[in-house]
Amino acid sequence: MASSHSSSPVPRPGSGSREGIHHKERDPSPPRCRPMRSLPDVCPKEPTGEGRGLCNGPSVVAEHDRWTVYSSKVNLPAALNDPRLAKRESDFFTKTWGLDFAETEVMPSFYLPNITRENFGPYLQEMAQRERIHERCKMICPNKDDVDAVSSITTNHEKSRAELEQVPKIFMKPDFALEDPATFNAVLPWSHFNSAGGKSSRDVASSKLLQEKLSHYLDVVEVSIARQISLRSEAFFHAMSSQHELQDRLQETQRAVAVLRGRTAAIDRVMCQGPLQALRTALTRKNCVKLHNKLKLMAAVHQTQPTVQLLLSTSEFVGALELIATTKEVLQQELQGIHSFRHLGSQLCELEKLIDKMMVEDFSMYARSDLNRSLKDEPQILEKERLESLVFGLLRQRKLDFLDIYSDEMILAAKAIVTQCVAESVVHIEEIDTEVITKLVDQMRLMMFPQWFELLKNVFESFLLFLQRIKITLNVIKNVVLEVLDSNQKNRLLEEASSTASRQEAAQSQSLLQGEAELAYLTHEGLFISDALNEARQQQVALAAQEQSSAVGSRTQQSRMETVSSDSASGTTEMAVSREQSFMSGENMMPSDLELNRVVNNIQELLYTASDVSHDRCVKVLTARAKDGSLERLSSAEFVCLSQAVESFAKDTEELCGRRSVSLRGALQSQANRFVHRFHEERKTKLSLLLDNERWKQAEVPAEFQDLVNSIADGRITLPERKAAGPDDRKPTEFLLVNGQKYAVVGTVLLLIRIFLEYCQCVNDIPSIATDMLTRLSDLLKHFNSRSCQLVLGAGALQVVGLKTITTKNLALASRCLQLVVHYIPIIRIHFETKLQPKQFSVLRHFDHITKDYNDHIAEISAKLVAIMDSLFEKVLSKYEVKAPMPSACFRNVCKQMAKMHEAIYELLPEEQTQMLFLRINASYKLHLKRQLARLGVVNDGGPQHGLVVVDVAFYTENVQALKSLERLDLNMAEIWEQKR
Repeated sequence: MASSHSSSPVPRPGSGSREGIHHKERDPSPPRCRPMRSLPDVCPKEPTGEGRGLCNGPSVVAEHDRWTVYSSKVNLPAALNDPRLAKRESDFFTKTWGLDFAETEVMPSFYLPNITRENFGPYLQEMAQRERIHERCKMICPNKDDVDAVSSITTNHEKSRAELEQVPKIFMKPDFALEDPATFNAVLPWSHFNSAGGKSSRDVASSKLLQEKLSHYLDVVEVSIARQISLRSEAFFHAMSSQHELQDRLQETQRAVAVLRGRTAAIDRVMCQGPLQALRTALTRKNCVKLHNKLKLMAAVHQTQPTVQLLLSTSEFVGALELIATTKEVLQQELQGIHSFRHLGSQLCELEKLIDKMMVEDFSMYARSDLNRSLKDEPQILEKERLESLVFGLLRQRKLDFLDIYSDEMILAAKAIVTQCVAESVVHIEEIDTEVITKLVDQMRLMMFPQWFELLKNVFESFLLFLQRIKITLNVIKNVVLEVLDSNQKNRLLEEASSTASRQEAAQSQSLLQGEAELAYLTHEGLFISDALNEARQQQVALAAQEQSSAVGSRTQQSRMETVSSDSASGTTEMAVSREQSFMSGENMMPSDLELNRVVNNIQELLYTASDVSHDRCVKVLTARAKDGSLERLSSAEFVCLSQAVESFAKDTEELCGRRSVSLRGALQSQANRFVHRFHEERKTKLSLLLDNERWKQAEVPAEFQDLVNSIADGRITLPERKAAGPDDRKPTEFLLVNGQKYAVVGTVLLLIRIFLEYCQCVNDIPSIATDMLTRLSDLLKHFNSRSCQLVLGAGALQVVGLKTITTKNLALASRCLQLVVHYIPIIRIHFETKLQPKQFSVLRHFDHITKDYNDHIAEISAKLVAIMDSLFEKVLSKYEVKAPMPSACFRNVCKQMAKMHEAIYELLPEEQTQMLFLRINASYKLHLKRQLARLGVVNDGGPQHGLVVVDVAFYTENVQALKSLERLDLNMAEIWEQKR
């Protein structure tokens, strides 16, 4: 037994006892009366104590004894034996550290040497001789005690085995049963007794012999059993004595329990019946109070429908919804199952649906009346309290699509604004008969541009007021939504704080439960007092929580219902109070934070939509006017005014609504593209007409064009204002002065300068068309270059204008005009670069291509002038003969033509360009003269012919250098002679 204090006998070698059995030594002192130890507790919930007498029996409420090894239910080998593992040597570690523990190889220490068998070699060699001597002595002289014990045990064991081997094996089988015929025949061989005839003496002897044999087998077995019992007799008798001790303790415990029950009954009569009666009376009073509160709550609920009707008559939707929600909550929690209110819940649901419809219709009517009232009214917001009440009610009912209703009404109001503005404008125009022309589009097309432009500005102003009103209204709605969102967050914080406080109160109430354990003990009828304590704690906690929530809920709901009812009946309900009550009610009816944030975003999107709708309606006005092409026929100043008005309206709406609407700007850009196309085509046609009528003669430069050029030089790339003609007007000049240089120009180029300034002015006024205008200006400059080339170099002016020939003066004048345009191309490029975005700079490459084309054209004109003189030299010098008189007629003719050329281009081209041109002409002349002299066989030999040629060349050099600006020109006439070989 686990509680036994004596050990079971175990064989120990070397003991002097009989049969080698070791018995525990007993104390020789006289036996003492030892205290009785309690048996292990079979019921964990029941405390056990020391053995006491009847008067001091075990206490059922005393503290448990300290745990000792005698309280163990499982022996240590069983605790350490883990049947789930195959390795028994690992059971201890897995029991301590878990199943995941596995033996791992321990890294050897770096501070210890590696010990091998070789380290013990000297010791083993030294001790080997002594060990052999010791083993030899043990074999020769064994221990007497060991020999006796072993021999005795061995003898008894062999004797018992020999006796048991005499018993047949069939009796030792685990399935031995005499019912089996084979087993019965083997034990009782009837064949020995079935002789022919009756019983013989042999059969009687055989049966006696069989009986004696079976008796011998029985004796052998009984002797073996007796021997085994004798070996274990001490443990057997100890177990029997333990059973008697256990019975004595049970009787003692029974008597103690009887005494305890008697005492408990006396305590119950004296101390418990009176207090329990007081508790019952207090509980009865509490129930009566609860019943009274229920009746008052039922009376308040009974007045719900009349109160809701009264609230709806004054449009107090929030108070009505709050009252309905509170009543439904009371019906579900406090008045559930009351027969008289069985239909009230469904009636309240229907009433709530009706209120939803009423709120939606009321909000629609409010939006319609607010958006369609006069824009010039003083109050910016209409009935702010009514709007806040409607929005809060809609949010409370999760009708989050009310903004769609406002959006629809907003679109209808925007259409009405345009119609009203057109009607007000048409009334003041007598030329338009509204009875005949009913369509607004036709009425707008019949207006003059100033009238239509005034209408457009009125539309812009009306829409700005319209957007301001919408923004104010949406801000009120947004404030209500943010107020609800803030209230939700506050409620969440309050709930967290209350939960923390409730946990603290629960911790404090644990001390109070200790006193209630005695009451639980007194009233409990179960087996164990621990069960009574647990049940008491659970019932007390549940009852306290239920009573607290019930009391708080009842008081809150009843007070809310009484407040709403009394305020509604008296007609003094305030919107702020109602909203505050609904905020703090803790209902789950309000939308979540995510939904409220989505509503806030939708409000902002609705403001963006209002801006887009306003721009779209203005686009309708713009496109209705532009449908017949009237906007394309506007002057530059008119279109600039239109562009500025649209841009101003777009900026105002962007600042007001925070959104950049692109529809109106896109429509204006479309009209701007058409305007640019017409603008460009008109000026390109005008330039073509000027070029076709140009006679390529030097024109006088009026003073206004000189002022225009001077303003460009000062950095003002705009058209100057026209000055009124006066008596002190300056006279025209022959040349155009640009940065100190004289430019002889034709009239077409002067107008071309004004035309590209008009392009630059348009870009200043309408920056959005800079890219398109740059492309068109590039096309205009290319057109001027190609058309002038066709008329001058291509001699197209002979047929177009009727010129007899294209003179060198015409060519020089065309070259100088091209040079003037090339001078202004970089200036135009810089101006356009300031109007373009960095990503649009790639279009500036058009100016590089145009500059290259113009320079190529100027070079072609210079080559044409050289070619004219080249053909003249070839014709004249082919007839040259070296003979008197000198200078010859040929050289006289050459000098005459050179003088005419100089006279034609000197005043048109600058001095440097004139010198370069005559150097090229002189090179052509030297080439032709050299060929002619080679043909005539004249060489530089100092002969008569050489002298005559030198005289002619000196005459040519003197005449050329006599020309103005050619005095220092190096003609280098020595190159006409062949080099001597």
